[in-house]
Amino acid sequence: FLPFLLSFSGAIGCAALQVSISLNKVELSVGESKFFICTAIGEPVRLEWYNPQGERIVASKRMALHMETSRSRLIIYNAIIEDAGIYRCQATDASGHTEEASVVLEIYQRLTFRDVQSPQEFRHGETAEVVCDVISSPVPVVVWYYQDKEITEEHHSRFQVLANNNLQIHQVTKADEGVYRCEASVEARGEIDFVDIAVVVNVPPVLSVFQQAFNATADYQESVTFTCITSGSPDPSVTWHRKGQQLEPSEQYIFNRLEGGRSMLTIRNIRQGDGGTYTCRATNKAGSQERELFLKVFVQPHITQLKNVTAVEGSAAMISCVADGEPLPDISWRRASDGRTFVDGDKSQDGRFEVRGRHGKSVLTISGVKLTDLGRFDCEALSRIGGHQKSMFLDIEYIPKFLTNHTIFYSWEGNPVNISCDVMSNPPATMLWRRERFTISAEGTANTRVHSVEGKSVLEVTPMSDRDFGRYNCTARNNIGVRYQEFILAQADVPSNPYSVRLSAVSQRLATVTFMKPDSHGGVPISYYLVQYKEVGSQDWRDVKSHSVQTTVVLTGLEPNTTYEVRVAAVNGKGQGEFSHTETFQTLPIREPSPPAVHGQRAMGKAYRLGLVKQDDGGMPIVEYIVKYKTDKEEQWMTKLVPGANDFAMLQPLQWNTRYEVEITARNVKGLSEPTFYQFFMPQKPDITAESLFSGLGLGAVVGLGLGALLLLLVLVDVSCFFLRHCGLLMCITRTLCSKKTATSGKGKEIEEGKAAYLKLPLKEENGKESLKPDTIEIKVHSDNSIHTKPDDSKA
Repeated sequence: FLPFLLSFSGAIGCAALQVSISLNKVELSVGESKFFICTAIGEPVRLEWYNPQGERIVASKRMALHMETSRSRLIIYNAIIEDAGIYRCQATDASGHTEEASVVLEIYQRLTFRDVQSPQEFRHGETAEVVCDVISSPVPVVVWYYQDKEITEEHHSRFQVLANNNLQIHQVTKADEGVYRCEASVEARGEIDFVDIAVVVNVPPVLSVFQQAFNATADYQESVTFTCITSGSPDPSVTWHRKGQQLEPSEQYIFNRLEGGRSMLTIRNIRQGDGGTYTCRATNKAGSQERELFLKVFVQPHITQLKNVTAVEGSAAMISCVADGEPLPDISWRRASDGRTFVDGDKSQDGRFEVRGRHGKSVLTISGVKLTDLGRFDCEALSRIGGHQKSMFLDIEYIPKFLTNHTIFYSWEGNPVNISCDVMSNPPATMLWRRERFTISAEGTANTRVHSVEGKSVLEVTPMSDRDFGRYNCTARNNIGVRYQEFILAQADVPSNPYSVRLSAVSQRLATVTFMKPDSHGGVPISYYLVQYKEVGSQDWRDVKSHSVQTTVVLTGLEPNTTYEVRVAAVNGKGQGEFSHTETFQTLPIREPSPPAVHGQRAMGKAYRLGLVKQDDGGMPIVEYIVKYKTDKEEQWMTKLVPGANDFAMLQPLQWNTRYEVEITARNVKGLSEPTFYQFFMPQKPDITAESLFSGLGLGAVVGLGLGALLLLLVLVDVSCFFLRHCGLLMCITRTLCSKKTATSGKGKEIEEGKAAYLKLPLKEENGKESLKPDTIEIKVHSDNSIHTKPDDSKA
């Protein structure tokens, strides 16, 4: 054919340049590739291809050009509909003369299903559109089948094939699930194809709960389980939510899924914060549904806020107590100092204390705070679940207060004195000493030193001249305020003289001096009193110091019948003051002693002990006591001389059951005292056996004799029980011995074999004598050691 075409072209054209294309009309399906060869005869200088739009074709990925001397090949890859049209191949020679040839390219679409999804899912009750995207040229004919039957609108009222070949199902149900076939055909080419599409109908979840509200108490290790029952297609997944957050499994949250669509959430160890709304949410492809469940958590009251408060004296203090709990607790206050209780709305009589509260918060307001308000306050939160109590401390700050009014101190040159400035303050005050507008440093000066501790500052001053006496100022300062106290250091003097000197209880050797304190102690406490005394006419005074500052002094070692002078002076740190007026007294002369005092008690045996108590000895020692004694029936006195240094007299031997009269006289060198009379009675003669038996025995011997007597008594009782009652220790021993003898002789075999043995005992009368009757009582001893008594047939 080609030679014929070439010869035909050569015959027609007179020019030397001729162009031909291998094909003049081509049909190509979308996606296929094709090439065309353009051949030029003559001497072309170039060959060029033009697309249907008249544009010169430039080589690209889908269109390739291969050039040779007189040939050009155009390749079209993966053809598309837009590639259809007339393609021209143009040849140009050196003189610019052109010749061209053309080819017609027709492109058609084969039957193609584009991205048909299977399965396709729809929600129950909605209008479903099953997509079957099929293309071809010409347009295909589409038929739908379900369960091997063609779907027609006559038999399927809810089904409709749309213009886009999709299948529409109105109000799709679970029964519409299955495999649908989309079949497409092109009659012109006899082309046919199909695709099976699975249709799935999803049913939205349906959710229900058994119980919607739950109660629990916090902090009691309690647990609560919520249960949701779900249904749907596909099976819905269940999640639990709280406060917009999905709950995850943990030690506190336990999830369980059981048959029948039951999903459970268990909340363990419930705390206060676990109360509130929980959401059970069921979700699948068709949608979701949720239900709310409520957990009511009862919580014991707990005080969450209570702080110590510091207030300034005179200002107002507000004490706040915040407590939580479910239900909210009632809050009350208690003042620890007196136990006074305040509740919401209370106001004290003086109007200083008032309580206001709401929603778990109570405020105790104290107006005009006083120092007496300082101390502990208790806040108590109470509900029907329980109670909680906490304490706070109200601290009160106040300006320094001086604790003493002792502001005048006395001293003298060279004598150090401590001036104490005592302060009570809160917070603690800093303390300074000033003298004539000059501050005394803590290190002190040549004659001053400062000693400070909290709340106390002592200024030690050693006056060296008159300039050191005068006014000193103590300044106490804290952040509340400042206070001053002035002290005066005055020159001390010796005390004035005591007065009203009196003498009392003057005897031969002793005298008691009493006096009144001086009107002035000189500014320095009195150390002691000096009492001086001497005999009249003598120049030598003798000194006696008082015990501390007692105003009574006893003078000893005086001479009888002698006149003395006495005077008193007071002594303080500065020195000794003036003496009082001199007083004169005279001691008593020597005389006979006073009668002695007597007390007595019986001694061992036939003796009596008289105690002698010396009275006034008349100024001279007692030489002896003359003791006379006799019975009340005798006339003759017996005399016993007792040395004066003794304090008792032993009278013996005496008679039993006899009253005695005694006369005692004390004697000194001056003479005899008046007699003292005394009587006593000697008892009856004691039991000789008992007395002689035990008088010489010690405690151990007496105890031993007592135990022996007790043992003898027990033996006598046991022997009596043996003969009268057939019981006791002796009876047990007798029975034991008799049992052994019986066993040795072989007469006790019946007992060992469980048989009964009989003992014949004579009857006793009530008086313990044996009855003359021959009747006896049988005592049956069984193998189980039980005893049964059985009278004879005759009357017993």
